[in-house]
Amino acid sequence: MTTTNRRNLLTAGLALSAIAVPTAAAASQSSGKEPVMERVARTGELRLGAVAGGAPFTYKDIASGEWRGFCVDFAKDIAATFGANLKIVETTWGNAVLDLEADKIDLFFGMSPTPKRALVVDFCNSLFMSAFAMIRKKGFEGKDWVELNDPSVTIAVDVGSSHDQIVTRLCPNAKVLRFKSVDEGVAAVQAGRADCQIVDVFLALTMVQKNPQLGKLTVPQPAYGASTNGGFRREDRATWRDFVNVWINYQKNIGGIREIVVKNMEAIGVSASTIPEGLDL
Repeated sequence: MTTTNRRNLLTAGLALSAIAVPTAAAASQSSGKEPVMERVARTGELRLGAVAGGAPFTYKDIASGEWRGFCVDFAKDIAATFGANLKIVETTWGNAVLDLEADKIDLFFGMSPTPKRALVVDFCNSLFMSAFAMIRKKGFEGKDWVELNDPSVTIAVDVGSSHDQIVTRLCPNAKVLRFKSVDEGVAAVQAGRADCQIVDVFLALTMVQKNPQLGKLTVPQPAYGASTNGGFRREDRATWRDFVNVWINYQKNIGGIREIVVKNMEAIGVSASTIPEGLDL
């Protein structure tokens, strides 16, 4: 092979490589949206989606107007790594996926991964495993999923949440009332319009602490859990997701996840001793 031919082949190979492996800028342009890590570094701002009535995950303090909750503290620590400020964008459990897709938020903590959600957004590793709990109105004695799966039983859930999904799957024969928020479901149980409400155990502990007259908290048997993760807008590169996974692994290794969760539970009057055993904190 002549020197000229070798040079021509090398030139052609480099040209093909440039086409096959696009630059980071080209990858960003292909999605039409700036990668999260680049946007946070440029603006000094991390946008967290939060639910106002989602204590202890996220909630807005009535007295101070400040956002609190362990998911807020998780995001604050991540933002501090960038030297960035945390901006809270209010959303709902049902709308969080849409807000991620629309690039209104960079992160939503407290989202359980499902195959349907994974079609449109990405998830980080599990922060911890929780469990589904039930708040029962006085006089209602249902204790397990079989007893709840009955046409005579009315169950309250917040629409689009993991609570909604587990009830839809396990209790197809029950009457299900779907509300925009957890608080609306609480009101339905208090008013006697629903026999019970299915929620995450951390939400249930908070609800009973705020209102001891609400009803009895139980974990329907067999106990089913939900993984608490973070959701992200899907990007051409997984740099942002990989970074959050490193943060989670680091915090788990030093006990940071449990510390933040327990601190926030105690801040709203829920003792760590009341957290059911077996949760992966």
